[in-house]
Amino acid sequence: MNRRSFLKRSIGSLLALIGIGGGTYYYARDIEPRMLQVQNVKIMDASIPASFNNFKVVQFSDTHIGFHYSVEQLQKLVIRINEENPDLIVFTGDLVDKPHLYTWNNDLINVLQSLKAPRGKFWIYGNHDHGGYGTEKVRDVMEASGFTLLQNEHSVIEQNNERIILSGIDDVMLGSPNLRQALENVNPDLFTILLAHEPDFVDVAVDYSVNVQLSGHSHGGQVRLPFIGHLYTPKYAEKYVEGKYLLNDGNLQLFVNRGIGTTRLPYRFLCKPELHVYTLHKE
Repeated sequence: MNRRSFLKRSIGSLLALIGIGGGTYYYARDIEPRMLQVQNVKIMDASIPASFNNFKVVQFSDTHIGFHYSVEQLQKLVIRINEENPDLIVFTGDLVDKPHLYTWNNDLINVLQSLKAPRGKFWIYGNHDHGGYGTEKVRDVMEASGFTLLQNEHSVIEQNNERIILSGIDDVMLGSPNLRQALENVNPDLFTILLAHEPDFVDVAVDYSVNVQLSGHSHGGQVRLPFIGHLYTPKYAEKYVEGKYLLNDGNLQLFVNRGIGTTRLPYRFLCKPELHVYTLHKE
């Protein structure tokens, strides 16, 4: 850790300790984590087929169910997502916070099944999905819920005889990501979206024919302070923390979702949970 990072975290931690008392503590624990922010984003690219104009993709991420986020809260999120009438739904990892401690039942499956998207529902592994011996259990739950796993593979999305590519890699921290395998036999001229749980993977994706990368993992830092910003983000979310980034002279767009739930600490401060609604437009 360099001197600037050390000072930033030290000062931030001190201010957090001073300010987290009383009403601030209540707000950060019980209010802001429930204040869902919907980000409506236009994605413009010349390679988007004309028939995909106004095609709507909804991304949600990092629900961390079981750690201060319940299935009942997820049900409200599902209703909100369905209100957007998405063509496609993607989940970018970390379904349950601790799979080995979670009480699994059909309630979670029933809620996820109620998500509706005519062009499909897709997901990728996050580090918490692999952790706690959750790899197979999370996969089975998502499959039963009607989601298609993209683990170093891709799917062709068709509309009016035109195509785009949706690809996904395995988790970077605890999986075996292989973008070359995920894009095997893909026409590089086709508009391609990559799902990668960890946003810093974009520095690898920049060398491939990828137009957009959608990620989560960072939680936006969960706690952000004025003039300081985020205090901490996990490994592989240290460079790209939240929002939109342009790479490769703007030819690759990265969007980092702040996630829905919390982990490690049950607080959000100046970092609301986030739902992304992307609308494609041919440039």
